[in-house]
Amino acid sequence: MITAVDIGTSLTKAAAFDDAGRVLAEASRQSHLEHYPDGRVEQDLDDVVSTVAAVVRDVGERTGQQPRAVALTGQGDGLWLRDSAGRPVRQPISWMDGRAAAVVKRWQRDGVSRQVYERTGNGLFPGAQGPLLAHLRDNEPESLRNAAVAGYCVDSVLHVLTGEISVDASDASVPFLDADTREYDERALEACGLTEFRHLLPKPARPRQLFELDANGAELLGLPQGLPVTAGPFDLPACAVGGGLHEFGDGLLIVGTTLACQVLTESGDRRWQEEPSGMWLCTPEENQLLHGMPAMVGTASLDWVLDLLGMEIGDLGGALEASPPGANDVSALPFLAPGGERSPFVDPRASGQISGVRLGTSRSDVVRAVCESVAYAARHCFEAAGLNGKLVACGGGTRSHPWAQVFADVLGQPLHLTDDPGMGARGAAVTAARALGDEVDSGEWTLPLREVRPNPEVRDRYEDGYRRYRETLDSMRELWRDWMG
Repeated sequence: MITAVDIGTSLTKAAAFDDAGRVLAEASRQSHLEHYPDGRVEQDLDDVVSTVAAVVRDVGERTGQQPRAVALTGQGDGLWLRDSAGRPVRQPISWMDGRAAAVVKRWQRDGVSRQVYERTGNGLFPGAQGPLLAHLRDNEPESLRNAAVAGYCVDSVLHVLTGEISVDASDASVPFLDADTREYDERALEACGLTEFRHLLPKPARPRQLFELDANGAELLGLPQGLPVTAGPFDLPACAVGGGLHEFGDGLLIVGTTLACQVLTESGDRRWQEEPSGMWLCTPEENQLLHGMPAMVGTASLDWVLDLLGMEIGDLGGALEASPPGANDVSALPFLAPGGERSPFVDPRASGQISGVRLGTSRSDVVRAVCESVAYAARHCFEAAGLNGKLVACGGGTRSHPWAQVFADVLGQPLHLTDDPGMGARGAAVTAARALGDEVDSGEWTLPLREVRPNPEVRDRYEDGYRRYRETLDSMRELWRDWMG
């Protein structure tokens, strides 16, 4: 048995897998996310670790078994500063945080973002480590002076459980790693003016490197000291592993808090965009990269509009059935995150809108317009990422069949869906099993997929809707620049 833990932005989940990839038990715990009015978003490392301990102990009690290993995955990006003992020197900063928006706008204006993109292929956005380091350098230098490590969520939990300072190459990919060589690009650090903090960046771990629980970690999890632990890849590439992506050009759509669009790409075969954005992510396979376009839109946009309209998630299916494709000419832009947008364009000023509303507009029309706008954002991302193969989809948003149908219709190709709510945990477990020396057939571990095919009768409607979405977005980006500088 392997216990895999997926440390999400607000929910930590664990699943115990047997040697054939069957789920024996699952558990989850909410973690606290602090949203401040000025766009700052932070977490508490002790709170996060407590959720990890709780779910590991829970699945252990439910199975009555001791795992062969604990496999960690979880949210990426942000900035989790800690000292050499693994204690935070300040509250961890979430990937959703917007405090470094001014840094990103300045770097875009001065050409720094372009220089980094040309070195690493990564777009800089407010919640990425580079802009956050620069913001703290200018506004909170004592945090950097007190820190020994500038890491991420998963390696912070690993540090607490094992005493080891490390980072998975998938996490380190953004923003300073050259994903082809798996080495930090010194010129990218220099372009950002962050060379003096190079010592804070841990050396990336070997693919599938094994660690061991120390006495503290063993006590926290209720497991023996020395038990093997893996830490990575982080949740986006972990989902790709769990979803069984193996052909170059295949894609994965995750409809969660992040609308994560990824395409499996051969190392050395990277594609570049005119506008710097997106991510090139290392995977456990050294010849494979993921071209990630993780948009800041997602289920949070839907949650916001449902709350605004006094509706609940259970009302979603009925609302989408009540309003026709095209939402009776109501349209939306779904950019509601404090940090603006990061894929397939970077704009800290990005904001949402709903247009085409009239006295006869229904709540269902507004809900459908927002759902369609998120699907248009996914199409925009996949066009940039280079999707040309099979598309697997997962995440909370795909559990609604009507919304999954919207994605299929807008994207114009079938979605291959799984009912597995823990694809990231599954990918982490596969990675751990291989690290232990198991011959793992990912096809056997991948749950059966069901297909949602696009409806050809609405194809023209959504082609026109996507064209209008792109035109509206282009116009609004000019206005955001004029309004907000």
